[in-house]
Amino acid sequence: MPIWTCEQCGAQFPESEKPPRSCPICEDERQFVNWKGQRWLSRDELARTHKAVWRDDLGLVGIGLEPSFAIGQRALIVPGPRGCVMWDCVPLATAEAVEHVRSLGGLAAIAVSHPHYYGAVADWSEAFDGAPAYLHADDRQWITRPHPSIQTWTGDSHLVSDDILLLRAGGHFAGGTVLHWRRGADGKGALLTGDVAMVAADRHSLSFMYSYPNYIPLNAAAVRRIAGVVAPLAFDRIYGAWWGRNIEADAKAAFDASVQRYLKAIA
Repeated sequence: MPIWTCEQCGAQFPESEKPPRSCPICEDERQFVNWKGQRWLSRDELARTHKAVWRDDLGLVGIGLEPSFAIGQRALIVPGPRGCVMWDCVPLATAEAVEHVRSLGGLAAIAVSHPHYYGAVADWSEAFDGAPAYLHADDRQWITRPHPSIQTWTGDSHLVSDDILLLRAGGHFAGGTVLHWRRGADGKGALLTGDVAMVAADRHSLSFMYSYPNYIPLNAAAVRRIAGVVAPLAFDRIYGAWWGRNIEADAKAAFDASVQRYLKAIA
């Protein structure tokens, strides 16, 4: 039986003869249902129409789909001493992309910022001997394809390795997570935010939203919480959720200034 992928958001659903009736992620007010109606692709159909590609994105290997699919995010491969960590995920794991990640040292773990990027975490995990997929427990209701590799963590932080730390920042999901890579940016530290904090088009600032496609701003209390989680961290670089959406240097100052600008704008 096929495994189904939502065409609009890229969420994967369990095996069934027929696709699900609806996608709860798309029906939530933070997303939207395809204007043509709810549409599905089997995993095999997705693999026939799209391919996984990889390239450098400011010193990290990024993996995305071509042509762009669903939300269009790219995953990042963060190196570690006992294997890499895939940050966020994409809706397709091809044999070629899996082999490339193996050449980088394989995956020790997968970590995802929030439900819009869960994608094919089960497939990527299975390709690497059941590598754990860390998703925050506050968002467990949004897991659309349960799998033994998914490990829901609780609290405000989870140490993945000596230099990779997950932190619950909240934002547009209660379990919204950022990743702090202590050795990133040549030892100055890097923050991987997904779109918990969105790197803006100028690549010198960030913004915050409850819903990006539906233009619902995030409230001040939620933004202050994100800022409070980030404040103790040392970092010089921020990696966003899409190709090239990164702040290369002086990112901590840019983050702090962006928080103040946002709070002033919504006051």
